[in-house]
Amino acid sequence: MAWNEPNGNKDNDSWNKNGDQQGPPDLDEIIHNLKTKLNKFFGNKNGGGPSFLEQGPSSRGLVLLALIAIAGWVGSGIYIVKPAERGVVLRFGKYTTTVDSGPHWHIPYPIEKVELIDVAQIRSYEIGYRSTGRGQSGSPVPSESLMLTQDENIVDVRIAVQYRIKDAAHYLFNVRHADINLRQVLESALREVVGKNTMDFVLTEGRSETMIQTQTLAQEVLDQYKAGMLVTSVNMQDAQPPEQVQEAFADAIKAREDEQRLRNEAEAYANDIIPKARGAAFRKIREAEAYKSQVIAHAQGETAKFSQILEEYLVAPEITEKRLYLEAMESVMKGSRKVLVDVPGSTNVFYLPLGNNESEESNKTRRTISLDQLPAIIRGKNMNQQDHSLQDNNSRNRRTR
Repeated sequence: MAWNEPNGNKDNDSWNKNGDQQGPPDLDEIIHNLKTKLNKFFGNKNGGGPSFLEQGPSSRGLVLLALIAIAGWVGSGIYIVKPAERGVVLRFGKYTTTVDSGPHWHIPYPIEKVELIDVAQIRSYEIGYRSTGRGQSGSPVPSESLMLTQDENIVDVRIAVQYRIKDAAHYLFNVRHADINLRQVLESALREVVGKNTMDFVLTEGRSETMIQTQTLAQEVLDQYKAGMLVTSVNMQDAQPPEQVQEAFADAIKAREDEQRLRNEAEAYANDIIPKARGAAFRKIREAEAYKSQVIAHAQGETAKFSQILEEYLVAPEITEKRLYLEAMESVMKGSRKVLVDVPGSTNVFYLPLGNNESEESNKTRRTISLDQLPAIIRGKNMNQQDHSLQDNNSRNRRTR
């Protein structure tokens, strides 16, 4: 008979201790069986002595501590990424993913860990010198600053570089010793740019262009390496010849400045005098054109007048000659204070004193002249004027001697 058949070996039926009563197994009995198995597992196979779960409150505390430790381990996987950071998740040291800002969870250590990288921070690096404090230029590093130019001169160039991380995973894993690689890339780019230009260009007008070319070239190399760094600015702190030749170079710079100053002064003078000369020339040209027009108009008028007189002369020659003679006398004598009156039937000409500045005595001594004597008098007057002019010239010559 089987042990679990009705009325068969009821004492050995561990799952039906209540006899014929059928139903689910008792909870206390299940707990008892579980205790027995745990005691066997922890070495109390004979059942002697207190079992692991019957040792009292201390055993329960250990279980509770174990549960708390497990909960703490699980909770250690919670982390928060700041807005300026990126989280790089590693699983057994291998890159898994990159997470943005906000709360996240990862499998706790030692399975996974997270590297938080600040991608917004602006970092600085120095080539050719090392700063010693705020506002101080720092000590030079000749091995980095001395460079050869295209015209085989040596210059001392010092630059300050600012950069930031643009890809956290590339920054961590693609290059070893990122800072050292950055220094080497920047120094190499600067030497290449300086070597393609002359000394005067690097030290004077080419400073800004040299820095732009250096930044562009360095960024291209970093992108080829996938270094995960972005060069934001390259600033020249100092550029000068070596200390041994600085005095001679200063003299050359001063001479160049003097040349530029004199050139500027000459250009300023030219800008001032040339417009004036152009204005004067334009004015002279306008005056000459006006005089030309005036002379031409006068000549044309005289020509027309002569043509009219010629027509009249051909009609009445004597009358025309007389009129021309009188007009000539009028033009000659119009500035004189003497008035000549021709009296009909007489050979004398009366003199009328009309001058305002002549006295009565001088007027009384005036003599009358004949109309026939008028041409001789006019000729004599002209000769007297010539004699006076000759005497004036002789007196001037004596003074000059």
